[in-house]
Amino acid sequence: MAQPIPESRREPSSRGRSTGEKRPDIIISRDNKWLKLFRGRLRGAGLRDGEPIGVEGPKLVEEGFLAGLEAEALLVSEAGEREIERILQAASESEAGIPRGRIFRTTDKMFASVAGTETPQGVAALFRQPVWGLEDVLRGRATRDGAFRGDSALVVVLVGVQDPGNAGTILRSAEAFDATGAITTRGTTDPWSPKALRASAGSALRLPLLRGMRIPVLLAQLKLQQVKIVAASSRGGTDADADADLGVALQEPAAIFIGNEGAGLPVEIEQAADARISIPMAEAVESLNAGVAASLLLYEAARRRKGN
Repeated sequence: MAQPIPESRREPSSRGRSTGEKRPDIIISRDNKWLKLFRGRLRGAGLRDGEPIGVEGPKLVEEGFLAGLEAEALLVSEAGEREIERILQAASESEAGIPRGRIFRTTDKMFASVAGTETPQGVAALFRQPVWGLEDVLRGRATRDGAFRGDSALVVVLVGVQDPGNAGTILRSAEAFDATGAITTRGTTDPWSPKALRASAGSALRLPLLRGMRIPVLLAQLKLQQVKIVAASSRGGTDADADADLGVALQEPAAIFIGNEGAGLPVEIEQAADARISIPMAEAVESLNAGVAASLLLYEAARRRKGN
């Protein structure tokens, strides 16, 4: 349940000079409880369970509403007023929407003091974290009519990926290439951090997602669900036998594990893998960016599943 709106210092309403209409009350105090909460979420690196997701920018905020997320608050500055009608329309089309009493307004200067971008666009929202389970990640997000695709699971697992830009790129590619969901293990950057959200272009708000799982628990659960473990590796996956194993694995429910940018995957994942997949490269190139590598591997998985 939403908490009562806290008392705050607000600028008294005044009449517009040319229209004579009253201007909405705006928050002008840096100490306002809601502005502090927005500042922490829009500039933070990660979230604890239960903390709201800070989303900045009209497009991403609209995507959050269209994804059906429940908003705790919406913050709009003078510059963002031109976008508010479209965003409220998206909110009205979602089941959760947003109470009018949780739409706050502030000045452009005050908004800039809480924003996480260099050129703020004057719109931000706090969304409640969606609650996903492993079943959701394996079957994918339901369509608007409540149906599921029926395809076999294709999950991308981020293991120790540190760069939020890489994490966001991986989630964006996962959605683009029909992955059913994504999982991050402990020690991986938060896919709901502001930078990762922007890099995902909204995919992190739509794709079923589990965060911070312990590797032994995850491997055991995937084995129990008969999901093939596919390790992205610089070794293996190049000879005929390995390629045959990979082809079989990717036709069945599969989880592609993407490792840390420098260290790769832990030994326990390499040993548990049902197949390995690697990207042929020129000898002079040691490795690829994690986001680029994951995108190529997800494309390859989608291609093989479609029989191309």
